[in-house]
Amino acid sequence: MSTISRSIPADRMAVLFAVMLVAAAGNTAMQSILPAIGAKLHIPDVWVSLAFSWSALLWVLTAPHWARQSDKRGRKALMAMGVIGFLSSMALCGLVLWSGLTGLLAAGTTFILFALFRSLYGGFGSAAPPAVQAYVAARTDPDERTQALSLVSSSFGLGTVIGPAIAPFFILPFVGLAGPLLVFALIGLIVLIMLRWRLPDDIPRFAARGAIASYPTSAGTPDTALSDDENDAAEDGEPVPLRWTDRRVRPWLLAGLFGGQAQAMMLGVIGFLILDRLELRLRPDEGAAMTGIVLMAGAFATLLAQWGLIPILKMSPRTAVLVGAALGGIGTVTTGLSFDLHGIIIGFALASLGFGLFRPGFTAGSSLAVPRRDQGSVAGMTASINGSAYIVSPAIGVLLYNWHPMVAYGLMAGFCGWLVVWGWKALRQDHAFGIGNEP
Repeated sequence: MSTISRSIPADRMAVLFAVMLVAAAGNTAMQSILPAIGAKLHIPDVWVSLAFSWSALLWVLTAPHWARQSDKRGRKALMAMGVIGFLSSMALCGLVLWSGLTGLLAAGTTFILFALFRSLYGGFGSAAPPAVQAYVAARTDPDERTQALSLVSSSFGLGTVIGPAIAPFFILPFVGLAGPLLVFALIGLIVLIMLRWRLPDDIPRFAARGAIASYPTSAGTPDTALSDDENDAAEDGEPVPLRWTDRRVRPWLLAGLFGGQAQAMMLGVIGFLILDRLELRLRPDEGAAMTGIVLMAGAFATLLAQWGLIPILKMSPRTAVLVGAALGGIGTVTTGLSFDLHGIIIGFALASLGFGLFRPGFTAGSSLAVPRRDQGSVAGMTASINGSAYIVSPAIGVLLYNWHPMVAYGLMAGFCGWLVVWGWKALRQDHAFGIGNEP
């Protein structure tokens, strides 16, 4: 880290990295164990899914507000608020679930309190990522800014791998399935102490605003920030507000909408599929471990696509979307037809590889479709599309799965297939990644 930035010492970069990492890792760790907790408490699957939907909704609604507030209240203060929201949510949710698992609380009461305490993460946890990005962008020279931002943003993607990987090790004898939540709350407290101790809240060298981070899942895509002074320098007069119906971005936004629904459904259903196909409803602790393995494989495949295949193969956004949708469809069908752990891992990893190509493809395609002065508007649109998929679609996927598994997986594959057929003609842009249009 000492070679990344001359302006920010390595120990401070490590703190910023940890703030982003813990938020993503804790959320995906919970994602891996919550189906097993629901099975142990005999809570209907769809209600378990709605707990995540509620948190995602709050994240989408509050993230733009906190991104603006970081300029007024200070980046360090917003980082601290985000970490406090995370660790308090984890601690309270862990205590409530432990009380429910031990019989101190009824299942219905446990779920209501759990959903209430999840609000702390969705409502306040979204403050940290844009504050971290703005802090880095405001304290690094232009020639080192991109690399520094990529480092802290990559921690979001890395957290999606770490969370499911280590969660099973924290299923401890006394607290059981609530253990991962309590341990991550403790880790969050350590990060908060380091943040208060090692990170000074000095005067920024440049004006900057962090990008709105998408809700962290096991298929998260790292975001980057562009400093406001760069945006201002690129603008030529007062820009006309970019509309959702704009012909330049509409095909890309539609691609993101339909592909995002398939991805969100896949993530919402996978934990319950594992419990059923591996006959682990009566052994939820083992089910949580198996779910962690599958989610970790999917996260690795996602990062392989985003950090490996796209830059190595130099895919255009159109190619990434079409190839990703095709792989996503094949992977979802394979997962739906699998009845053993090996088949589920292969299918889910293949689908995750596809969605790992699709998601940055649609984001880059939207960005390349408009001139530089509209980049802020289109970034907000793509962030909204990414986040909105996790509000309703996971619960719908679980409802359809409980009706018949292949109905749910058929719908996911249908979204992907339609995206390939429709996108072949509708998505005509062939710019390479990272090359934007000029006004």
